[in-house]
Amino acid sequence: MSRQQAIDSATAYFDQGTFQSTLARRVAIATESQEPGKIPVLTSYLTEELAPTLKGLGFDCKIIPNPIEGGAPFMVASRTESAAAFTVLTYGHGDVVRGYAPQWIEGLEPWTLKIQGDRWYGRGTADNKGQHTINLAALEQVITARGGKLGYNVTLLIEMGEEMGSPGLREMCEQHGDLLQADLFLASDGPRVSATRPTLFLGSRGAFNFELKLNVRQGAHHSGNWGGLLKNPGIRLAHAIASMVDAKGKILVPKLLPSSLPDNVKKALANIEVGGGPNDPEIDPDWAEPGLTPTERVFAWNTFETLAFKTGNPDAPVNAIPGYAIAFCQLRYVVGSDNENFLKHIREHLDAHGFTDVEAVASRGEAAEATRLDPDNAWVKMAAASITRTTGKTVDILPNLGGTLPNDAFSKILGLPTVWVPHSYAACSQHAPNEHMLGSVARESLQLMAGLLWDLGDEGAKIAA
Repeated sequence: MSRQQAIDSATAYFDQGTFQSTLARRVAIATESQEPGKIPVLTSYLTEELAPTLKGLGFDCKIIPNPIEGGAPFMVASRTESAAAFTVLTYGHGDVVRGYAPQWIEGLEPWTLKIQGDRWYGRGTADNKGQHTINLAALEQVITARGGKLGYNVTLLIEMGEEMGSPGLREMCEQHGDLLQADLFLASDGPRVSATRPTLFLGSRGAFNFELKLNVRQGAHHSGNWGGLLKNPGIRLAHAIASMVDAKGKILVPKLLPSSLPDNVKKALANIEVGGGPNDPEIDPDWAEPGLTPTERVFAWNTFETLAFKTGNPDAPVNAIPGYAIAFCQLRYVVGSDNENFLKHIREHLDAHGFTDVEAVASRGEAAEATRLDPDNAWVKMAAASITRTTGKTVDILPNLGGTLPNDAFSKILGLPTVWVPHSYAACSQHAPNEHMLGSVARESLQLMAGLLWDLGDEGAKIAA
């Protein structure tokens, strides 16, 4: 069989309803990793849902306990060929965020796949069940079209805790690196830049979450009796934040910024536009770092965000000066940032500006570091050319995603070049009610992944050598 026949088979997989029925079955499994007591359900998704499909494709499946106590297990599935010239590591996550069933619009529910026009609704359709279902289906068509021989090995890693920050993933990669040895990491998650254009992204921005706290006294005190005599922590904390980021979002602490914006990153982003979709918010053109394009600001620079701010009782304010204030803040950062010393730099800045009473602490939870593969890498060029050959479309190449994925586990711990091919789009409501994927994108993604997985068999050995 030929490359085109593999693509045609992937198209038929969608058109004949097989993709729909497979995805519906997976969406129906309520794999909410953020809910307590879900380990049996999370494990079942691996052993009862994915393993039979993978074994039918020649994979040997292993369940790996999470190195962190109480964490969900991992599955590592390996498909090897005796004459294979290289190995591809792929990845997905089977867990989803909470369903929030009462908040979905009438007629929709999180655990039932429902199609309305081009929108396929259901929890996990976009993040990430729909995406890894596309990749596995495309792989199946290529294996069949090539007579059972890909010409390369494939290892699949599925985790069940990504929506909780991937606890144990990095430790698992460190402890079981022998099972995950590969020449290329190729996987799918996150959104395209635009629903109508295929996208590659080569890493992700990191996320550093921290809290700024000011606790000046116990309890609140009447503003009429004590106003003008007592320090207001809300006002003081607001000024502490304003010393770090100005009224237009520009970061004012030089040590919280990246060292540079590389020329080839600027070149890769030059023709990419963000926003403008029917459900996208309107971009504020004068926000954040001046002198950068909107695309550069979200994909190639650092941003400071105040996610939440609380002082007193916002739900029932009273005429009293509060005793405390707290702000939950975040730095999204790119490669070239001194992220290991962010907290130190924040502390030094606050002290230098007279805010010695403001406490700065890192928030708990797993922290994913910033990663970025060189846009000129040979694997990137091959993948982009393959997708253009299949779709006839120019591919948007992002040196890194604006959001954060656990890509550092693969690029830094395992030392792999990382190429992501997202099958979703920015307005998919992936962490909100009414999550959906687009049927048109799913169909095209099945085609382009079949072409890419075929081309790896023809061209990958030369790149891996």
